[in-house]
Amino acid sequence: MLILRKQLTGLFLLVISIVLSSSAQNTIKTPEPRQDQFTNELHSLKLSSKLMGREMSYRIILPYAYLQNNTARFPVIYLLHGLGGHFDNWSDKTKITRYSFPYEYIIVMPEGGDGWYTDSISVPADKYESYMVRELIPEIDGKFRTIADRGHRAIAGLSMGGYGALKFALKYPDKFAIAGSFSGALDGPLRGQEHGFLRPSIMSVFGAENSQTRKDNDIFRIARELPADKIKLLPFLYLDCGTEDWLLQPNRDFADLLLKQKIPHEYRQLPGKHDWKFWDAEVQEFLEVVEQKVK
Repeated sequence: MLILRKQLTGLFLLVISIVLSSSAQNTIKTPEPRQDQFTNELHSLKLSSKLMGREMSYRIILPYAYLQNNTARFPVIYLLHGLGGHFDNWSDKTKITRYSFPYEYIIVMPEGGDGWYTDSISVPADKYESYMVRELIPEIDGKFRTIADRGHRAIAGLSMGGYGALKFALKYPDKFAIAGSFSGALDGPLRGQEHGFLRPSIMSVFGAENSQTRKDNDIFRIARELPADKIKLLPFLYLDCGTEDWLLQPNRDFADLLLKQKIPHEYRQLPGKHDWKFWDAEVQEFLEVVEQKVK
């Protein structure tokens, strides 16, 4: 009798288990996709440059919304690398592809060599400034669904790229709504022959001290000599620098000049060094600022 009771109990539990399992199978839903399954796309491309006489590499991030809607147009952010760097730095050394996901911007990361985003005085084929303005921007606007106007275009960079971004903003205010500099080497054209690893590129690009190329690309001089009616047309300038950065003083000096000239800007001085940890954090801050300024 005891054996029979145990058998019946086991059979009852088995039936209950089957019923519950069947019920669970009927109610289980397909899991919702994780956010990381929706992602922006990163592409490496080349532009055949007539000005440079060679193919110029760049990377571009296309927002997820761009991939889902074949008619919508999007703002563009240009991100410039630093001295010794290349077009792939931003996407390899930061999580910019992931950080940009919520913002729906096309992000372009061009090759700048060690050219200070300037037309070199000594290397005729190194026309990095003209290339950016006359070839790359039109290429991006023609090849991708951008909102191709000043109000929907931003530019930023680190170190040498920070200098380049602010220079483009001052020299071509009709091209950008906002420009950003992270740890900018803002006094590049003012530096002489004594500045260590900077010397070869500075001398090659800007030439001898007091050269016309140095004067034409000195952003301190450009900002200082801008008339009031031109200041009103400038993009908003954003700059930051780490408190342990060797370029802290020129950034402070330039922020003081902007304040004196009443040029709209924001300057942030934060704990940090001249390294990717700082730039990884600051590019996230810049995306937030762009969101406020680019509509």
